[in-house]
Amino acid sequence: MNDVVLASASPRRRELLAAVVGAFRVHASDVTESMTGDARADAERLARDKAAAVAAVEPRAIVVGADTIVHDGARAYGKPRDAVDAVVMLRALEGREHTVVTGVAVAVPGGGLRSGVSESRVLMAPLSDAAIDAYVASGRPLDKAGAYAIQDEDVPTVAGLHGCYCSVMGLPLWLLCALLDGTGTVLDDPSATVLRCAHCPERPRQDCSSA
Repeated sequence: MNDVVLASASPRRRELLAAVVGAFRVHASDVTESMTGDARADAERLARDKAAAVAAVEPRAIVVGADTIVHDGARAYGKPRDAVDAVVMLRALEGREHTVVTGVAVAVPGGGLRSGVSESRVLMAPLSDAAIDAYVASGRPLDKAGAYAIQDEDVPTVAGLHGCYCSVMGLPLWLLCALLDGTGTVLDDPSATVLRCAHCPERPRQDCSSA
């Protein structure tokens, strides 16, 4: 069985990766998440940088890196610096449509690095100032791109989605399956665990399961 390492401390990415790979380790990268304004290029570059950084110290492992960026057409949003920044982000995005881009990279032993990008359109729900303040006070937005999580349905933050739900969460599973294909990694069908994957527009005609 291949040694798979996730180059992220994100609990959401751990949860999603577990739907595809039965056993893996976590070794978070220390790559600085800088952005240039080109969300697609930045997300893929950062995912590759994260995977490569961990692969340099885990040369025998298959390393998965990912990065998510929110973009509203004028500004790119990574993780908020603090609660004040989170409030600013949510007030800018609420009630509007924006793009969520997640880059994924897989580093394989011997120096190979493959990557791709998943892009989704999200309509943020209208949120009152009181709702935003309460959401930020909960602490949940502080480690998330754009200061929100699509899975926080109790708020709720998202009114509409065109694209991959898992990508907006932080790890597009069908793209990941494609990148892991041919690495010898035993893959499970993500739709068996994440029900939304069964109807994802990124789902291929032939599923990735090799179990």
